[in-house]
Amino acid sequence: MRIGIFAKTFPGHDPAAVLRAVRDAGYVCTQFNLASADLDSMPANVPDQTIAAIAGAARDSGVKIEALSGTYNMIHPDPAVRAHGLERLGVVIAAAAKLGVGMVTLCTGTRDPDDQWRAHPDNTTPEAWRDLHVEMGRAAELAERHGVDLGIEPEQANVVMSAADALRLFSDIGSPRLRVVLDPANLFEHASRADAARIVADAVDRLAGHIGMAHAKDRDAAGKFCTAGTGIVDFPAFVGGLRGTGFDGPLITHGLSAAEAPGVGAFLARLVAA
Repeated sequence: MRIGIFAKTFPGHDPAAVLRAVRDAGYVCTQFNLASADLDSMPANVPDQTIAAIAGAARDSGVKIEALSGTYNMIHPDPAVRAHGLERLGVVIAAAAKLGVGMVTLCTGTRDPDDQWRAHPDNTTPEAWRDLHVEMGRAAELAERHGVDLGIEPEQANVVMSAADALRLFSDIGSPRLRVVLDPANLFEHASRADAARIVADAVDRLAGHIGMAHAKDRDAAGKFCTAGTGIVDFPAFVGGLRGTGFDGPLITHGLSAAEAPGVGAFLARLVAA
């Protein structure tokens, strides 16, 4: 496994400076957001000089870009908003292909019109799933055209909440370009340590062979997100479970400060080495 971190953990809009900070904090790879290259996260276009700058920064720093963030609300209640997001996703996918980056990460969406990371009671309706099916099918066509994978992350605030939801979506869409981004802290909200361990282990087992990237974020006993290793997620078991499925991809941490980054990187590196 390769230990990485969200590039946006580090401030700035110069990709060379940001990726040097990633490297200097002890990480070998990153999930990159185009905001770290002085663009919108979902820009209308990515100039060739920006592609060259990002590629050069990765080469010079030795940090591999494992994924670009391409999140928008895929089931926003306004179809025009969804159409705008899909158009911008196409731009990000094309940029990933030019950079040789193998994955673009997604948000499967919520009916909340204002926050794509906030739960809504209509997320579990057949209509929400229908809209996701249509939107994901269109996104998969773009990904297949460019030879880029799409990373789907099960999380409680979105339509795809669980391993079972992810597998259902894969079956419905039938695209070889759909992969899972597995974050253990997004698989539950409130749970005991034992229940959290059971939920995470079950997801790892169910999704074996579909996991393209793992995330390392934690939750405390009150259900609040926290830095990996400080909450109730059993990270040794999570890493061991991933290894048991044959997963040997990137393990990317986020939800932490730049000051915390070296310590978290060392913590994850010890787990992987063990």
